[in-house]
Amino acid sequence: MPTLIQSLQGRDLGHLRIVAALWGVELTASEPGLALQEVAAALLDPGLVAEVVGALPAEARLALRRLTEAGGRIPWATFARRFGEIREAGPARRDREQIYLQPISAAETLFYRAFLARAFFDTPAGVQEFAYVPEDLLDLLRPLTLVEEEGQAGGSAEPLGRPASPKERRRPLPVCDRLLDDATTLLAALRMGLPAPSTVIPHEVVRRFLQAAGILFASPQGDQVKAEEVRRFLEMPRPQALAWLAEAWQTSEQFNELRLLPGLACEGEWDNRPLATRQFLLDLLAALPPGRWWSLPAFVQDVKAKFPDFQRPAGNYDSWFIKRLSDGVYLRGFAAWDEVDGALIRYLITGPLYWLGRTLLAAPADEEAVTAFQTAARPEQDVPDENAKLYVTSQGRIVVPRFLPRAARYQIARFCEWEQARPDEYRYRVTTASLTRAARQGLKVGQLLSLLAKHAAAEIPPAFIRALKRWESNGSEARVETRVLLRVSRPEVLDELRRSKAGRFLGEALGPAAVVVKDGAVPKVLAALAEMGLLVEEAGPEE
Repeated sequence: MPTLIQSLQGRDLGHLRIVAALWGVELTASEPGLALQEVAAALLDPGLVAEVVGALPAEARLALRRLTEAGGRIPWATFARRFGEIREAGPARRDREQIYLQPISAAETLFYRAFLARAFFDTPAGVQEFAYVPEDLLDLLRPLTLVEEEGQAGGSAEPLGRPASPKERRRPLPVCDRLLDDATTLLAALRMGLPAPSTVIPHEVVRRFLQAAGILFASPQGDQVKAEEVRRFLEMPRPQALAWLAEAWQTSEQFNELRLLPGLACEGEWDNRPLATRQFLLDLLAALPPGRWWSLPAFVQDVKAKFPDFQRPAGNYDSWFIKRLSDGVYLRGFAAWDEVDGALIRYLITGPLYWLGRTLLAAPADEEAVTAFQTAARPEQDVPDENAKLYVTSQGRIVVPRFLPRAARYQIARFCEWEQARPDEYRYRVTTASLTRAARQGLKVGQLLSLLAKHAAAEIPPAFIRALKRWESNGSEARVETRVLLRVSRPEVLDELRRSKAGRFLGEALGPAAVVVKDGAVPKVLAALAEMGLLVEEAGPEE
């Protein structure tokens, strides 16, 4: 980085005299070149540096501390958003209004004391403007203790935001403890080769949790399960299983909340460092008083005011390709902060942390957006036990309460067709097709009967047991089909139709004047009958 002399090069004599006066240095030279040498020599005195730094306002000391911690330079856009701009003023206005005596920002305070300069530097992304501390001054600042209480200078020792208002916390939302249940559903579907099922938490998010925990792994053939890890996860008590997912998520470099934001699509291969971003936000949340309702909008706005670049260390708002799905507009520049960076903060609090039981949420009214939250100290303590019982009907339907042991529901689901789930129960139906599919995976009817007997609330209907055992011994003994049937008034009509070009579309005869029409051939048969001069009456399924 440039030195102090290089940074002040080109400044007029008046500017150099201002710097000297603010440092308490008497400047004797009357020619800019000599004055520059004189100022630089005086300002590089370690004792004087410590004295001037100690007299800086708190916000200016914090700005100097941030620069020092960053190695002496920060992208100008980032620095200016946090610590303000420097007014453009020519020598005449500067000297007439003496703006250096009433700085409007920490940046202006440092600028007129020569602690701060601006310049363009090469970066991997191209040339970029930076705020920087002259190199020789930086060497003198490093040994100093630039400690500033964050609460006094706008940092994070005191909680960001404010307590929630009564309106913001008026309607607490129910606790969401569905992550384990949705994970069980997804694992069963994957094991059966079924499409992604309907879940309360988006199934893509559930997949990411399971991948972070090492229960799933991606392959060219799609997600694959680790059988031993699945068994361990399903048999683990709910509190420990939830804690496992929480710890895996918190330390995962692959779980990328930004790429999961609803309504946005992230395109390209850029890196947003999800682990570092997550940890930074979790540290901010850790400063909040647990168990106290906190304003979500105020928290987000405080992060924007004090740490706007929390996930963009270089302050770059133009290189990430993030598209708004509703209209296809790309969200670029700092103007999109609320829709991208602010949305990420809201999503972390109302999404993963809520699903893991780490936050409680509230809104002003039902169906309105979340406006308040509180952090939970030990969420696993409130997780219910899995000791519910299931019900079986003689028609082969199985009703499974949500708090049946997850390992049992996972296995039962693999024997069944899945019906529409209800808020607190899952509904399955045993069919010959589902039993055949289970058999192909090595499952036996005896296993299903054992599971049902162990977890049923009442005796399993004997008729259902007999049906399962007969199927295991004899396979399917009855079949119901839906076919299209053609009936004619006289056998001669059917004979004529068989001799026509449509004859190949007729199937099994069901009598002298009735025949099955092959699948998909009804239009061709109707056309042939029309050519024969016959009008056809089409009967509905109930006629």
